[in-house]
Amino acid sequence: MLALSALGCIGGGQMAEALIRGLLTAKLLTPEQVFVKDPSQERLALLQERYRVRVVADAAALCAQSRTLLVAVKPQVAAQALADCAPHFTEEHLLLSIMAGVSLPVLRRLAGDKARLIRAMPNTPALVLAGATAFSPDASATLEDCALARALFDAVGQSVEVPESQLDAVTGLSGSGPGYVFLFLEALIDGGVLAGLPRPQAERLALQTLYGSARLALESGEHAALLKGRVTSPGGTTIAGIQALEQGAFRGLVMEAVCRASERSRELGA
Repeated sequence: MLALSALGCIGGGQMAEALIRGLLTAKLLTPEQVFVKDPSQERLALLQERYRVRVVADAAALCAQSRTLLVAVKPQVAAQALADCAPHFTEEHLLLSIMAGVSLPVLRRLAGDKARLIRAMPNTPALVLAGATAFSPDASATLEDCALARALFDAVGQSVEVPESQLDAVTGLSGSGPGYVFLFLEALIDGGVLAGLPRPQAERLALQTLYGSARLALESGEHAALLKGRVTSPGGTTIAGIQALEQGAFRGLVMEAVCRASERSRELGA
């Protein structure tokens, strides 16, 4: 059972919204238990209208309302956002940071020495309770803190605990991964149109193909190469399509995308 009576959000951007929506959908929190502080009044109004959450004007009020705080601002503004809140942190506060690239030592320096810290990297499919999250606790975090983080992120998908040294790679893979998948989906739909399908039918078939393939891989537990082999008959259509992808260095480009995004995550935290 999630031992969370309230959640305070330092920042109300897309990733914070994904988690808010997921937690509300999973009924682990009510709108009255979610508090959001963000410099954009337009963004606050949108979140309040969509989810009926409570908006908070200042850091002191946010920290007073919740002992569990989600740090969900861009890494570039982390120093300013946490400078406003740090004087109000106590030993009772747990900070769950989802800022890409901001390491636990940097987070400790910005947050001060009182609050307990966990760094996490979720992704936007949390909006539909299908997120993938990796998290890493600071030495200050307790077993109960880790259990709370796992329960929170499991409520919006699946989570794994990893060493912090692996979180930049997580950012490049699952944090940024939805962007790669959506790009592939767009290309798959356009390919169907190019081959002669009306766009609505191409969209429906492409979406179901991606969904079904991911579900098959998850539920079968079999290696991707084995599953690929099962749909690749000698001299058939699939191997012809795969040859075209290989000629375009498809796999190498995907691997490079993950590595580039991981490198960028490290740069943002430097």
